[in-house]
Amino acid sequence: MAPLVPTRTRVIWPKATRIIRSLYPPIDLFEDIADPADWELLASAEAKTNPRVRDQIGQISLVPAERRVSGPGASWVMAPFTHVSPDRPTRFSAGDYGVYYCGRTFEVALRETVHHFERAMRATREPKVVADYRELVGRVQLTAHDLRGQAAFAGSLDPDDYAESQALGRRLRAQEASEGIVYPSVRAAGGEALAVFWPDRVSRPTQRRHLAYRWDGERCDAYFVYGEEQWKPLI
Repeated sequence: MAPLVPTRTRVIWPKATRIIRSLYPPIDLFEDIADPADWELLASAEAKTNPRVRDQIGQISLVPAERRVSGPGASWVMAPFTHVSPDRPTRFSAGDYGVYYCGRTFEVALRETVHHFERAMRATREPKVVADYRELVGRVQLTAHDLRGQAAFAGSLDPDDYAESQALGRRLRAQEASEGIVYPSVRAAGGEALAVFWPDRVSRPTQRRHLAYRWDGERCDAYFVYGEEQWKPLI
């Protein structure tokens, strides 16, 4: 029997929100106007005088030339597809290919990233610390496989075990030519999230607010929006 395949649906989110650590700077190669098909040659040439270039750019070969995006803001789109590792698996990837995750609302992106921030802090037993983040907002338009309201795929929404969701993501991306997966947020009740498999399905986002997450040694108990006056509790 052939494995179940989620139905496809058209997804257009004019203001999809992604939140990333502020320590990741723009990548000059992606921001330039050079033809994306020439990126490997340009990176190779620059790496001869700057050995850190390859670390900054990541694995360009993971993204076919025709699916790459360039120009101002392209770094925020390309980075999750070129900086991948089995040491950093995600819900729909074991770390062998990249995924652009975003939320339909700021609250979804906030709750999802706070969860992963907490996991990282607990894993390394970090003391009290404040970490800076940036909010990215852009248009996403694609035909996605839809897990919303589909009980048959409940295992792919497990809060902690990603084995089933990674297998699904790999199968849909490879065998079904999936552009992405839309699914109910596991961290923000009633919210929706999107896993995009190719950078050309995402518009170049704009940077909005700067945020700070506060780790109290046990959990992330509050976040702060720079320019505002008070920390907002995370309950």
